[in-house]
Amino acid sequence: MGTRITTYTRAGLAFDVVDAGPLDGPVVVALHGFPQTSSSLAALTGLLADRGYRTVAPDQRGYSPGARPRGRRAYRLSELSGDIVALIEVIGRGPVHLVGHDWGAMVAWVVAANHPELVSSLVTISVPHPGAFLRSLTSSDQLLRSYYMGLFQLPALPEYLLRTRPAFLRRVLASTGMPDESIERVRAEIVDGGALTGGLNWYRALPLGGFGGPLGPVEVPVTHVWSSGDTALSRRGAELAGRYVRGDYRLVVLDGASHWLPEERPAELAGIVAERIESTRR
Repeated sequence: MGTRITTYTRAGLAFDVVDAGPLDGPVVVALHGFPQTSSSLAALTGLLADRGYRTVAPDQRGYSPGARPRGRRAYRLSELSGDIVALIEVIGRGPVHLVGHDWGAMVAWVVAANHPELVSSLVTISVPHPGAFLRSLTSSDQLLRSYYMGLFQLPALPEYLLRTRPAFLRRVLASTGMPDESIERVRAEIVDGGALTGGLNWYRALPLGGFGGPLGPVEVPVTHVWSSGDTALSRRGAELAGRYVRGDYRLVVLDGASHWLPEERPAELAGIVAERIESTRR
């Protein structure tokens, strides 16, 4: 059955982990996005644990206090995905069911594509396959939606604005539909907690390693979830994602929801994840 994991190490970095649910249950590895920690997934993982799944949710590179290397090269997708491969190996119950939101979805796509032997199923929330995202840049308004990625390349200025202008931080996050309590958690965990530069470095590393390099199609069963109120991701990317999956594929569109689905629609997501997991056991 294994034992609870509260931390694990890779390449001299120590990652905090929230491990819940029955130890002998099917393992779900849940990956958070920007600018959040695993706490943003607590409602979702709690519901999955209640359904009998063991949920393992790490605070990823740049977010865990013991895993905040300096320099943007340390935040290339090859390193971010390598962290999760190491976690799955530490759990020792692979292959696992992988769930990711936002940047966590991007990491999950890379892990599933490059290590299908470690992944039984994949549920990605908001962010489509990297190939689909890149194609959407030239076939929709995705480039306009992604303007902030360019701003995040600037050194120091994003940190200065987000740390010293709390009203600015609140306004930016509220405009995306983030709930008030989640905004306060971002302020406490990310800005005050010292994780802001690490989180921004995920974007700053993109010119160095792109979206995971040449990435082939995903062979495992996949459900991709997109919400009609997502201000960051276009529907076009969601529609293209299926072209990069060779396994069973399903696109779920949640109408009227914002980008922050794990907190806004946790019960619906838990049902979607459970359905995908159970489809692999029939």
